[in-house]
Amino acid sequence: MSTLPWLHPERVALLEHALRQRILILDGGMGTMLQAHELDESGFRGERFEHGSDAHVADHQRDHPGTCDLKGNNDLLTLTRPAIIREIHDAYLKAGADLVETNTFNATRISQADYHLQHLAAELNREGARIARAACDAMTVETPDRPRFVIGVLGPTSRTASLSPDVNDPGFRNVTFEELAENYTESANGLIDGGADVIMVETIFDTLNAKAALFALSELFHQRGARMPVMISGTITDRSGRTLSGQTAEAFYYSVRHARPLSVGFNCALGADDLRPHIQTLAGIAESHVSTHPNAGLPNAFGEYDESPEHMAGIIGSFAREGLLNMVGGCCGTTPDHISAIAAAVRGCAPRALPSGAAEAA
Repeated sequence: MSTLPWLHPERVALLEHALRQRILILDGGMGTMLQAHELDESGFRGERFEHGSDAHVADHQRDHPGTCDLKGNNDLLTLTRPAIIREIHDAYLKAGADLVETNTFNATRISQADYHLQHLAAELNREGARIARAACDAMTVETPDRPRFVIGVLGPTSRTASLSPDVNDPGFRNVTFEELAENYTESANGLIDGGADVIMVETIFDTLNAKAALFALSELFHQRGARMPVMISGTITDRSGRTLSGQTAEAFYYSVRHARPLSVGFNCALGADDLRPHIQTLAGIAESHVSTHPNAGLPNAFGEYDESPEHMAGIIGSFAREGLLNMVGGCCGTTPDHISAIAAAVRGCAPRALPSGAAEAA
C-alpha cells in the first residue's frame, strides 16, 4: 500500500501539514443529531420508498419491497433526507470540526440486508461522501487557510468473523473473510468516487473484520493505482479494557500496524475518562497519529448520554496537555456543543509528537 502514489497528493499534503500544526477536531455523533429530528417511518422512507401498492408506485419507488420497516436506518437518510445530513455536517463544521465523517456507518451490503436494501450500498457510500464533500468545500471557501476534510466511514457491519452468533455452536460463523472484503471493497469504492479524503475503518469490535477491511482497501488501492490515507479506530466494549473479540489496546494496535495507517485510536462504548488508560497505551507505542472520539459518558437507564460538553471537554483537555492526542472528537451522545467545547479545550495544545522516523508511515 505504501509504495503507491497518493490519489490526491495535494489533499494529503494539506492534511499532514495541519496535523503537524495542531490537534485536529473530528465531528460528533451523527445518530445523536438524527434522533433529535424524531423521524417516523414515512420520514425515513421519503418519496423514493413511500408505501403503496405496486400498481400505484413509480419505478423509482420500487427499490424497496415495503415488507419491513425502514425507521432506524440512518444511512438511508442520505438518500431520502439529504438536507438533514448536510445540516448536521454544517453544524459540526461551524462548531470547529476539521474533519467530518460520512453518514455511512452501516452502508455495507451485509448491514443493509437487514432492511432489504443491500443493492443500495454503493449509492449510499457515494452520496454520503458527496454530501460531506460539499459541506467541507463550502466551509473551506469561508476559511481558505483552514481546509476541511472528509472521512469516508467503513463501519464494523452487523456480523463478526471471529465469534459465533450461536452460543450452542461456538464454531459457527455467519460471515466469511471473503464476504467482508467484498462488502468493504464496494463501499470503499463508493466513498472514493464521492470525494472522501480519508478512509476510516471504525468502531472495530472484531479485529478480523478490520483485517478484511484493510485487505480490501489494499487490493482496491492497487486496482486504482493510487492510495488514500487510512484511519483505524477500535472500540473497547466495556471496563474490562478489551475489544469484543478479546484484545487489549496494545494487542489491537499490533494487529493493525502493518497497514501503516495515518492514525490509530478508539471510539464509542466508553466515555473519555474510561478511555484514558487505553489512549495512554496507544500514545506510548503507536508509530502513527493517535485519535479518539469517545461517547458522552456511559448510557443511563434510558440509553441516553448525560455527560455535559464542559465535563467531557475538561477530561479531553487533560489528554491534550499530556501529549496523548493528534485528533479528537465525539461519538454517541455528543453534539456540536460538545465539539465546540472540545475544540476550545485543546486549542493551543501541541499535538502528540510522532516517534522519530515514523512520519513516513502515513
